[in-house]
Amino acid sequence: MKTLKISAVIVSLLCTFSCQEKKNEVRDGLNSVKTTSGKLTTEEVSYDIDGKNYKSFVAYKGDASEVKPVVMVLPEWWGVTDYTKNRAKDLAELGYFAMVVDYYGDGKTVDNPEEAAKLSGEFYKIPIDAKLKFDKAKAQLLKFPNANYDKIAVIGYCFGGAQALNMARLEDELKGVVSFHGNLMTGIKPKNNDVKILVCNGAADTYVPAEEIAAFKKQMDSAKIDYKFVDYPNALHSFTNPASTAIGEKFKMKVAYNKEADVKSWNDMKAFLIEIFK
Repeated sequence: MKTLKISAVIVSLLCTFSCQEKKNEVRDGLNSVKTTSGKLTTEEVSYDIDGKNYKSFVAYKGDASEVKPVVMVLPEWWGVTDYTKNRAKDLAELGYFAMVVDYYGDGKTVDNPEEAAKLSGEFYKIPIDAKLKFDKAKAQLLKFPNANYDKIAVIGYCFGGAQALNMARLEDELKGVVSFHGNLMTGIKPKNNDVKILVCNGAADTYVPAEEIAAFKKQMDSAKIDYKFVDYPNALHSFTNPASTAIGEKFKMKVAYNKEADVKSWNDMKAFLIEIFK
């Protein structure tokens, strides 16, 4: 008899837990799915660009009355992966409203460098297309009363780092930009010389050669842009992503995680964001 009572209690608790989980997931109209865990809210935001669906990802803490500076996160060439979403959650824990931008559509992710190079390469060839995707995602912020549209920064990783720097060159409304192990393309002439830039570069990154670094610094200096360039010793490309070591081994790529560089660059970013959002 006691066994039956205990079993009933367990079933009741499981049911309660399950029901609570369902309460924590709600649909906001037809365009987003919101999930709240504790005080952290994450949401997939869907929107249309030229007949194609895109799914960006937002994360924030608190309610709609707590207006926060925005940090837009531009992903690696793998797409909107869990790694990038987790970075957005980390930013939310710091008190920011974070958004990961979907460049490929439908929140698509890829798992091999050939497909990633093909998809991301189009945005290197036609930078204005990358800006279109960025601007459309940024416009979704207007749906959130707790996102401060007047205080927006951008951070990006690898492909996203390169795109972040291009947004700094093309965008008038940004407070600052951070590039983590991104390429430093200098083909676009800076339009906005008020933006502040932090470049977090791996000193051992073979994908960002010395010539590219020199050209970037020359461009920034000529445009009188306020920038800081930090080299992290012994850090290879993709040094912030814990999965990069395994990826490097699998695909014979010179990429690897570097915990020391990851922690230092994240702390440098935190200080940078505090400064630009004063």
